[in-house]
Amino acid sequence: DMGDIKDAIEDVVDKAEQASDRLISVIAVLVAVLATVMALFSIKGGNIGQAMAQAQARSVNAWAYFQAKSTKQGLAESMLDQLSFERERSLGLAPEAAALLEKKIEFYREKVERYAREKEEIKQQAEAYEQEYEQLNFHDDQFDIAEAGMTVGLAVLGVAALTRRKWLVWFALAFAGVGLASGIAGFVGGSFHLDFVATMLS
Repeated sequence: DMGDIKDAIEDVVDKAEQASDRLISVIAVLVAVLATVMALFSIKGGNIGQAMAQAQARSVNAWAYFQAKSTKQGLAESMLDQLSFERERSLGLAPEAAALLEKKIEFYREKVERYAREKEEIKQQAEAYEQEYEQLNFHDDQFDIAEAGMTVGLAVLGVAALTRRKWLVWFALAFAGVGLASGIAGFVGGSFHLDFVATMLS
């Protein structure tokens, strides 16, 4: 009868409302979790940014120091050439003057060798700082991808809440999942890295 049909319709409406309320609750929980994880990734990404700036500054300083040593080495080599030429030109020097000249030549030869050794050490240090910067940049990219994926995920969850479309929640989770995987890889030093996304974001 009409009463039974009315009850059945009300039952279907109640179930639909409960289902959509449940969907909204799920979306609310997902948004809260994603926002929290995103905040953690953002803090870690910020710390990596600072470490990158420090590594870059150390690298620049090391190369400037290398350049200064090169200049000193160049001056010492020039002096050594000049003294060697002087020794060849003045064969009839008094023994004391010849000994003094030899002493000066030896002094500048040692200087040239010392600068060459120091330059090699500084070069290795500068290259190590550059390598550190590259590694940090790789992890910085991972956190950029994480933030991008999770931001898109949150936006799609907002649309899902408005339209009450369940498939949009899965779509949002796919983006958030990529973001989460990238962020976790950044935290644990993993190699997950979407190059094409990193290129777009840089």
